[in-house]
Amino acid sequence: MLETIIILIKVWAVLIALVSGAAIMTWVERKESAVMQDRLGANRADILGFRVIGLFQPLADGLKMFFKEDFIPDRADKFLHTLAPILAFFPALVTFAVIPFGDVLKIGDLVIPLQIAKLNIGYLYLLAFGGLAVYGTVLAGYSSNNKYSLLGGLRAAAQMISYEVCLGLTLIGLIMVYSTLQLDKIVQQQGELLFGFLPVWGIFLQPLGFLLFFPAAIAETKRVPFDLPEGESEIIGYYTEYSGMRFGLFYFAEFVEIIVLAALVSTLFFGGYQVPYLYADGFSFPWGGHWVLPNLIIVLLQLASFGLKIAFFCWLQVLIRWTLPRFRYDQLMRLCWVGILPLAILNILLTGLILLLIKP
Repeated sequence: MLETIIILIKVWAVLIALVSGAAIMTWVERKESAVMQDRLGANRADILGFRVIGLFQPLADGLKMFFKEDFIPDRADKFLHTLAPILAFFPALVTFAVIPFGDVLKIGDLVIPLQIAKLNIGYLYLLAFGGLAVYGTVLAGYSSNNKYSLLGGLRAAAQMISYEVCLGLTLIGLIMVYSTLQLDKIVQQQGELLFGFLPVWGIFLQPLGFLLFFPAAIAETKRVPFDLPEGESEIIGYYTEYSGMRFGLFYFAEFVEIIVLAALVSTLFFGGYQVPYLYADGFSFPWGGHWVLPNLIIVLLQLASFGLKIAFFCWLQVLIRWTLPRFRYDQLMRLCWVGILPLAILNILLTGLILLLIKP
């Protein structure tokens, strides 16, 4: 009974953090693009005259979508039209279940792992549920009875399925290095030191893997410069016939995916919740010296470290979105099959060769 309660608390904590973070990301995108373009950005929404630099804008956006007309085309498939945004939103949420956001929290004799689902196939879980999002986009285009929506859905299917292949291959090098599919064990191993002072983060062991994984993952989120399925500037994407909260789910899922991607990059390549030289009993420095800390302080430092890494990669994704122009479709597919895929296979071969040379 107690274990079930703890799991439910972790689920709700992560859910609230994701939803709140996605709402804040809608404000971050507006503000960051405004700064880059020498504008003020969102700053008009207020409560009782208080504007708080536009932070009430996500609330205003949510209320607007909630009260807008929920339109369904007459000849559309109403069931699939309703199901599609759910299928697009749900995988983005459940993917976070296997991402560890801390080590363990000790309350007396109770030890609470700071991870919702401690699966021994966490890596496969990520790929499986991450791949489900394509069904939402395809069904949205098909069910709308609109040729432009259908084109957007077909573009989404081709793009996401293609980049899923590359996404999986770019991470095989990490599995070979850390010899596990469990994300919590991958993060724990990244707390060790290389040459006595350098954290064994994935970015140091798999730099090519990171350079290939990041663009492939952005392509999976369908963000600029890979936003051909949505066609935001032409308004002919797979959700052309959506409005109200159905459109809101597609819109919100995009920002949840930004956070999930930032958490994945942090977990796999930048140590996750790890703080350099911070261990289960406190700081232990390679040049000597030990600083003992209580478990609660250690957990708070880990949560802060993970949160800062996520914030940085969220900022980086928004920066890329407002910097680069959109690829042509042939360029997008060429990047996948001619650019990333051969290099991902080369990375696997090089990783295997190096492991054979350095391991007995």
